[in-house]
Amino acid sequence: MLRTHTCGQLNISDLGETVTLCGWVQKSRDLGGTTFIDVRDRYGLTQLVLNTDTDANLREAGRQLGREFVIKVTGTVLERSNKNTKIPTGEIEIAVTALEILNAAKIPPFLIEDETDGGEELRAKYRYLDLRRNPIRNNLVLRHKMAQEIRKYLDGLDFIEVETPVLIKSTPEGARDFVVPSRMNPGEFYALPQSPQTFKQLLMVSGFDRYFQIVKCFRDEDLRADRQPEFTQIDCEMSFITQEDILNIFEGLTRHLFRTVKGLELGDFPRMQYADAMRLYGSDKPDTRFGMQFVELNDVVKGKGFSIFDNAELVVGINAKGCANYTRKQIDELTEWMKRPQIGATGLIYARHNEDGTLKSSVDKFYNEEELAKWSAAFETEKGDLILILAGETDKVRKQLNELRLEVGGRLGLRDKNKFAPLWVLDFPLLEWDEETERYHAMHHPFTSPKPEDIALLDTEPKNVRANAYDLVINGTEIGGGSIRIHDRELQSLMFKHLGFSPEEAQKQFGFLMDAFEYGAPPHGGIAFGFDRLTSIFAGLDSIRDVIAFPKNNSGRDVMIDSPSTIADAQMNELKIKTTVSQS
Repeated sequence: MLRTHTCGQLNISDLGETVTLCGWVQKSRDLGGTTFIDVRDRYGLTQLVLNTDTDANLREAGRQLGREFVIKVTGTVLERSNKNTKIPTGEIEIAVTALEILNAAKIPPFLIEDETDGGEELRAKYRYLDLRRNPIRNNLVLRHKMAQEIRKYLDGLDFIEVETPVLIKSTPEGARDFVVPSRMNPGEFYALPQSPQTFKQLLMVSGFDRYFQIVKCFRDEDLRADRQPEFTQIDCEMSFITQEDILNIFEGLTRHLFRTVKGLELGDFPRMQYADAMRLYGSDKPDTRFGMQFVELNDVVKGKGFSIFDNAELVVGINAKGCANYTRKQIDELTEWMKRPQIGATGLIYARHNEDGTLKSSVDKFYNEEELAKWSAAFETEKGDLILILAGETDKVRKQLNELRLEVGGRLGLRDKNKFAPLWVLDFPLLEWDEETERYHAMHHPFTSPKPEDIALLDTEPKNVRANAYDLVINGTEIGGGSIRIHDRELQSLMFKHLGFSPEEAQKQFGFLMDAFEYGAPPHGGIAFGFDRLTSIFAGLDSIRDVIAFPKNNSGRDVMIDSPSTIADAQMNELKIKTTVSQS
C-alpha cells in the first residue's frame, strides 16, 4: 500500500506515530509562517501542517498545491491546539516531513464541497467529480449497506440468488422495450428486460422454490424524478405460498432494513383496498403521514342551482386544518397552481370556518349558512379550518384532489422526511381500459392471477375483476409491487384472450411459458421492490438520481459520456441495418 492509514482513521491514540497518507487536497490556508492543508479520501479528512521554521522548502512546495491535487505525505501525528470536534480526526494533525505529488489537477469546474456551487447539468457532465462530494458518496455507501442487508435477510430465508439473461425476447409488458440488433441473426432483435418476470416464473417451474436477484431493468418511457431508463429491482419469487406469506416476508425485509440501516423500528403496516385508496386519497399510493382524507359531497351540495356541482359526476373535497386564515391572494395562487396543465383543474371552491364560528364560502350566492353547516358537518371542521372542493369526472377529479392534498400537506409541513408511514394496498383491478387502443390492458402484467371468485366476471364485467395483487407504499411512494401468478395454461390463455391476443400471437410471444406450465408448474407468486426508490427514501431525497452512480438526465442522456450516440457505418453494415430519422 502507498499509505499506512486512511484520512479518516487517525485519532489522539496515534500521537507520535510516523504515518503516510494519500488523498486529494480539499483546501489549504496560509497563516503567517505556517500552511495548513486538508487532505481527503473516501474515509474522511485529516489536517496537515507545514512550517517555515521546520522546512521552508517543504512548506513552499505545499503552498503550490491546488484543489484536488492527488498527494502522498509522510509525517508525525501531533495534537491539534484548535481541535475540531465535528470530525473523527479533529484532535490531531500531521506535521509533514515528506510530500509527493502523485497527480496534479486542473481547477475543478465546481466546488468539491458538501454545499457546491455547481448546477445539476454541470455536475452531471463531471459526475466523477460530483461523486467525490460527501453527500453523493454517502448515498452510494448507504445503497451498498442496504444491498448487503437485503442479501443477508433473504439468504437467511433460503432464497437463492440467480442471474437471469439481459438479452431476451421483446414481449409486451407495459412500457416500450429497448431493443438490441443481432449481428448473427440479421433483421432480428433482442430486447433488454423490463423485469425478469417470465424467467423468475420459469425458475419456480424448475423447482427453485425461492429466488431473488438485485437486478437491472430497462424501460423506454418518459422520465421524471423517480424514473430512469435503467433501474434496479429487488426481484423475488416463491412457490407454494399465499399472498399473506409474501406480505409477511417482505414486510419483514422492510423492517429489517429500517432497523439495521437506519436504526428505526417501524410501527404497523396497515392494509387498504385499492378501491378505498382511490376513494379516500385519489391515489393508489397514498401518503398516510397525514390525514386530510377526501369527503364526497354529492348528497350534500347537489340540487341547489349551482351548475358546476349539479353537472359534476363527483363533488369531493378536503379539510385543510387551520388554514381559514389563508388570504384571498393565497387561495388564488393555489387555484392557479391547480389550473396548470399538469393538473388541469378548472377551478377551486372553498369555504372558511372562521374563528368566530361563522361559515363563509366562495359560492354564498347558492348556499346559505344553514347549507354550509352541512358542509362543515361532513368535513368535521373546527374553527380555523378551510374546506377545499373540486368537481368533475370521478377519476379525473380524484387525481386532481390528490395533487392538491399533497401540495397543501407539504405547505403545512405534514410531509416530514424523517417520519415513515408504510401501507399495503391490496386487490387492484386486474384490467384497465386504454382509450387510445380501445381495449383492456393488464394493470400490472399479463401473468397476474385474478381473484378466483372473480374469474367468472372476465366475460361479463372485466372492469370489476380484482387481481391477486399488492403494492407496498411508503410516504406516498410505491416501493414495490407483486402478485400471485397464473400457473396453468388454460387460465393464462384466457387472460391473453381478454387482453386482445389471438391464440397465434399468444403462442408466438409467450408460448415458452405456457408450454412450461404443462410440465407441473407449482402455485407461485412474488414481488419486486424498486431499489433506487427505496434507497432515496432512506436518504431523504425526492429524486433517485443521487442514489445512482451514473444516472441519465430527463432526456435519457448520459451527458458525461455523451450517450446515446451514433455508431460507425462499418458497425451498421455488420448489423445489416439502415436508419431513417423522421423529423415529425
